[in-house]
Amino acid sequence: MERIDFLGLQAFLSIANWGSFNRAAASLSLSQAALSHRLKKLEDELGVRLVARTTRQVTLTAAGVELLPSAQRIVDELSQIFGTLRRQGRESQDVVRFGCLPTIAGHHLPVILRGFSAAHPGVLVRVLDQSATAIIERVRAGEAEFGITIMSAQHYDLDITPIHQEAFVVVCRADHALAGAKVVTWSELDREILIKIGEQTGNNLLIAAGLGGRYADVTWAYEVHRVATAIGMVRGGLGVTVVPRLAFQAADEGKIVAVPLRAPSIARTIGIVTRRNHTLSPVAESLARMIQAYFNAL
Repeated sequence: MERIDFLGLQAFLSIANWGSFNRAAASLSLSQAALSHRLKKLEDELGVRLVARTTRQVTLTAAGVELLPSAQRIVDELSQIFGTLRRQGRESQDVVRFGCLPTIAGHHLPVILRGFSAAHPGVLVRVLDQSATAIIERVRAGEAEFGITIMSAQHYDLDITPIHQEAFVVVCRADHALAGAKVVTWSELDREILIKIGEQTGNNLLIAAGLGGRYADVTWAYEVHRVATAIGMVRGGLGVTVVPRLAFQAADEGKIVAVPLRAPSIARTIGIVTRRNHTLSPVAESLARMIQAYFNAL
């Protein structure tokens, strides 16, 4: 394949456009000697003279006139391609996208992100605060570099690193009869108005797995999709709900309290999920390490 002397073409175009070796060299931040060397190298490769230079003026030869429009088009196209690639490179370096469970995103992420932004000023952080299932799919599709989600089934194409384990608790109003208890059992909840987190959500699936056959005997009065909605209904006096402790910490405490739940105890493990055999960008790797350190310290 024929080699294209881009620097030579650039020197030739600058001389043609300026009509002066002096001004052409200045526009390229070169010495006149360096500019002349680039032009001569190009002429030697082509085997023709492109520029006629006298003491008074610089003109193009017939070969130079013929080459000018093609050279201009080539350099313009390459400049456009290089510019596009540079912009893409900057965007990939300056943006980090990750998925995060909403209950964690609202309460715990601000502390982490303040430290991250101080260490990486100018980086755009895109938080995809979605359900556990959606986070898995975002990571799998490459739309998020990693996700903070519930560890559940193994996925052949994903790696999950555990960072925190938390128990499920009963959340009730501070003036509720259960509020003063040290521990509440599942059998005691049979007498309560229960608010359920959506049938297919990760939290509900963990509760169903933990209760086993007893899950079918639990009577739910309300069903919602979001933990925040369930806690809001508790605050409004509609009943009690069962959520992970981190979800309660994310709530506006005061009117509501959390009581440990036993017989059986149910817990969930939070992990960082990534695509298998995929290397995180440097900024994403830095953020993932900060998140892991934060939860390890809880």
